[in-house]
Amino acid sequence: MPDSPCLRRAFSLIGYFLATILVTASAGWASDYGTTGLIDTPTARMHQDGELALSFAYDGRQQAYMFTYQAFPWLEGTFRYSGFERFFNWDRNYEIKARILEESYYLPQISIGIRDAVGTGLFGSEYVVASKQIGQWDAHLGVGWGRLAGDELFDNPLSMISGRFDTRNADSGVGGELALDDFFSGEQVGLFGGLEYQMASYPVKLIAEYNPDRYDYDFAKAQQPTPSSPVSVGAEWEPFPGVKLAVSYQHGDDFGVSITSILDSSQPTPVYPAPIFQSTVDVTDELLPAQIKRQKWYDRLLYDMERAGLVLVSATLYERDGYVQLVVGNLEYAQWRDALDRIRSLADLHLPPYVRTMQLIIEEAGHRVHTIVTPRPSTFYSAEPEILARYESVLPPRMPGKPQFDTGFFTNRINMDFNLDNRLQLFDPDDPARYQIYLNAGLNYTLNKSWSIQGNYRFDITNNFDESRRKTSNSQLPKVRSDIVKYLIEGESGVESLYLDGRGSLASGLHYRAYAGVLETMYSGVGVELLYQPFQSRLAYGLSANRVRQRDFDGGLDHLDYEVTTAFVSAYWASPFYNYDIAVHAGQYLAEDVGGTFEVRRTFDNGWQVGVWATFTDVPAEVFGEGSFDKGFFFRVPLNTVFNRNTRGAFATRIRPIQRDGGQRLENHSGTLWWDLREARYDVFVNSSPRGSR
Repeated sequence: MPDSPCLRRAFSLIGYFLATILVTASAGWASDYGTTGLIDTPTARMHQDGELALSFAYDGRQQAYMFTYQAFPWLEGTFRYSGFERFFNWDRNYEIKARILEESYYLPQISIGIRDAVGTGLFGSEYVVASKQIGQWDAHLGVGWGRLAGDELFDNPLSMISGRFDTRNADSGVGGELALDDFFSGEQVGLFGGLEYQMASYPVKLIAEYNPDRYDYDFAKAQQPTPSSPVSVGAEWEPFPGVKLAVSYQHGDDFGVSITSILDSSQPTPVYPAPIFQSTVDVTDELLPAQIKRQKWYDRLLYDMERAGLVLVSATLYERDGYVQLVVGNLEYAQWRDALDRIRSLADLHLPPYVRTMQLIIEEAGHRVHTIVTPRPSTFYSAEPEILARYESVLPPRMPGKPQFDTGFFTNRINMDFNLDNRLQLFDPDDPARYQIYLNAGLNYTLNKSWSIQGNYRFDITNNFDESRRKTSNSQLPKVRSDIVKYLIEGESGVESLYLDGRGSLASGLHYRAYAGVLETMYSGVGVELLYQPFQSRLAYGLSANRVRQRDFDGGLDHLDYEVTTAFVSAYWASPFYNYDIAVHAGQYLAEDVGGTFEVRRTFDNGWQVGVWATFTDVPAEVFGEGSFDKGFFFRVPLNTVFNRNTRGAFATRIRPIQRDGGQRLENHSGTLWWDLREARYDVFVNSSPRGSR
C-alpha cells in the first residue's frame, strides 16, 4: 500500500477519536462505502439508534472517509468523501438507507437504500436488501439498480409500473441535485449479497461477498481493466468494543483495509460531584474573604453559589408571605435540573428561617426563560430531589422590579482567556483536510447585566492553507464565502471578532439580541435578532436582520467595498419524539439571493447534538456551481467526559462538503437564540430528571 499524506492524516485523526471518546459495540459495521454492509455492498443491518460511525477505507482503486449516523432506529444516513488512487479526482456523495421490515424468527430484515442520492452520481445505485441471521451465520441477498445492477441479470420489474424506469441517465453533472428520474431506473437489475460468519471464541468475522459492480468509471479513468471477479473475501477484527479493523482481497485484484470507530451519541454522561467545599456556615470569619459578611445571608449564599459554578443575580424577600425570589444562572452543569438541585440545597442553608417557598427565576445566557416555584427542602417532609420535583411548578418568567439584594460585580468586569484552538477546512475539492493550529486570546468585558464587549484574536502557530490549489474563486455570484482561502492565508493571525453584544428579555417569552462590530472572520456590521416562544409551547418564531460589510483578507480592521443586508423570518419546532428540533429560515442571504434554510438537529440527554441543514435559494444549480445547493452537518460534543468534571463546555463544528456563495448567512449571528436557550427550554427542563449531582 503506497504511503500518502492523506492516509497518514486519516489514521492520525481516527486515532485521536479513539483515544478521547468512549465507544460501544454496535449491531452493524460499516462497509468500505460507510453504510452498514459487507465489503462494498450494503446489508439490511443498521447501527444502534444514535450511533455515529467514523470510517476510513483504502484499496487499490480509492481511499474514502465516511460519516454514518443512525438518525432513527430505522433510518441511516452516510456522507462519503472518496479520492481515486490512480487519477486525480475527489468525490462527495450521500447514502440513505431505511429499514422497512424488522427481522423476526421466520422473516428476514429488509431495508431499502439509495447510494449517491445527492452527489455527482458516480456511485449512483439503489437497492432492496434482505438479511437473515441463522446461528453464527448472517446471510444477505439484494436486488440492485445502477452500479449495483452490474451484469444485469433480469429486466427491471418497475418497468411494468411506468416506462420512466426504462432509462437511466449516465451524466454525473456537478452534483448536489436529487436525480429523482434515475432512482430505481435502468433496463435491467442485478443481484448482490454475501455471507458473514462470526467466530464463537474470537472477535473475528469472516466475510464472502458477491458484488456485480464493474467499476467502469474508476477503471476507465485509470485506463485499467475492469475487475477480474465479482467475488471478494475479507475478515473483520474487533480488538475492543466499538472499533473494527478489516482486511479484504477484492475482485481478485486488490487488497483493502479499513478502520471504523463507533461513537454512541446516546450514551449517558457520568454525573460528577461538585467540588467538595465547606459552606460559609461551617468556616470561621478569618477564612472568608473580607467582603463577605457572615451576618448577611445574601453575601454568604452568593459566595457559596459562585464556588459551586452557579450565578446569583439578585434576590427579594417577602417576609409576610414566607417566600424568596432568586434570579439565578448556571455556569457548569450540563443539565439545568442538576443546577437547580444544587441551588436549592445552598439556598436552604442560608435563607432566613421564615422562608418556606422559593421562586427561582432561571436566567440563561442573559435571558429570563421561566420561574421554578419549589418548597424549601428543610420545611418539607422529604428533601430527596425526586420527591421535591413532584411539588415544583414551572411558571412563566417573572420580571421583577428593583430587587432588595443585587450582585454588583457584573458591571465593568473583564475576563480574558487563552487557549490552543484549531481551524479545519474539510473536504477541499483537491484534498481531504486543511488545518490551522493557533493561540486564541478571548476577551469578555461586561458593561452591565445586559451588555458586554466580546472579542477574539488569533495568533497563528502552524497551518497548511497555502497548499490549497484553489486560492481564487470562480464563482458567478458575489464572493461572499468562496474567497475563504484568501482569509485563511492572508489572515492567518488577526482579529477574529470584536463586537458589542446585548441580550435580554423584553417580556415573557420575548427575547432579543443586538450586536455591532467585527462579527466574524469575513464580516463587520450591526444586527438584531428577536425570538418569541410562548410559555410551554413547542413552537417559536424568530426575526433577524443584519447590515454588514465584507472585511479585508488580512484579519485587520479594514474592509472591502461589498455591503449587503440580510434578513430572515424563522419558525422553530421542538418535536415530542427523539428530541428533534426543526428550524426553517426564509429571507435574503449574503449574496443577495432569496430562499430558505431547513435545519434538523437531534439532542440526546447527555448533550450530544447531531444535525443537518440544506439551503435552497433562487440561484440556479449551474450558477451555484459544484454541489448545486448549500448543505452540511452539525456536531456538538460535550466536554464533560474529556475534562472529567461538570462543565457546559462543548466542541461544536459545522462540516460543509463544498464552500460556495449561495445560501450563506453570518456565522453565529443569525437564527441563534433558539439554540442558545435550548437547555433551559420548558420542554427540555420538565422532561429531565434529577441525577443526584448535589
